[in-house]
Amino acid sequence: MKSRLLRSTLHALLAASLLAGPLAIQADARPGQGGSMGSRGSRTWSAPPVTRTTPYSTAPMDRSITPRTAPTPGYGAPQMAAPFARPMGSPNRHPFLTGLAGGFLGAGLFGMLSGHGFMGGMHGFFSFLGLLVQIGLVVMFVLWLIRRFGRSSQGINGFGMSSPRGMPGAAPVAPTPSAGGAPVQITTADYQSFQQTLMDIQSAWNQQNIPAMQQMATPEMVSYFNEQLATLASQGARNVVSDVRFLQGDLAEAWRENNMDYASVAMRYSLIDLTTNATGQVIDGSSTTPVTITEVWTFVRPSRGGRWLLSAIQQAR
Repeated sequence: MKSRLLRSTLHALLAASLLAGPLAIQADARPGQGGSMGSRGSRTWSAPPVTRTTPYSTAPMDRSITPRTAPTPGYGAPQMAAPFARPMGSPNRHPFLTGLAGGFLGAGLFGMLSGHGFMGGMHGFFSFLGLLVQIGLVVMFVLWLIRRFGRSSQGINGFGMSSPRGMPGAAPVAPTPSAGGAPVQITTADYQSFQQTLMDIQSAWNQQNIPAMQQMATPEMVSYFNEQLATLASQGARNVVSDVRFLQGDLAEAWRENNMDYASVAMRYSLIDLTTNATGQVIDGSSTTPVTITEVWTFVRPSRGGRWLLSAIQQAR
């Protein structure tokens, strides 16, 4: 009786952690699941400029760790938009650290739903106890990081500058200055990096390889991917994407703020998007008919240099 009660409690905790995620198999089950999420620094709640690839407006964010703080132009709704705005006297929030907590917890929940967790192999009472221990460890670690790095935290979201140049083989683009950050020059090597990350993210998603995603995306985005994979696992489903083909890309804007460089890139690509159940039976999508996707992916890196990380995905209208 006690064991049954503990299992019920654990299931309730897992269900509560997934309330923000979809409750049914989505037609778009690829990474991001057809939603708009992530952070673009001070431009999180404003639409990227249109390009040849995205000639119409881009959908506003559905989810972001960046608070809404000012009306967003162009959407007609009083959405807030200054990044990292907070009540007076409240401490700075570091997007990497905030996302890291979600990433660790999401990875643990995904592991449990897949049959293993950080402490894999425990059942009944020990599984419940393990969950509490994992949460405690994550909280302690994040608090330590905040104490250690909080004073020197830098914002990690934002982009700006428009230039409708095609990505493959395009000449370097130096955007003109605009509000919200100094211009950043995007080179052919950067375009190649954006395109490769698009491919690599799909591959890591297929393999359910969270550590690989942590090398290619911000902790915030990894936490969303964790949650989506966990939701699919809880439904006994698995999404597989294949035959990913890059079709077209343009730079929407690129800029610098808080010692971070940002680049929002419109990309059109095709892929096979297939969802199966535990026995491999197709429950959504087609194994032969590809779908074409148009999205704006935002990337971020330290201004001193380093790898571009995916920090946001927005759907083109």
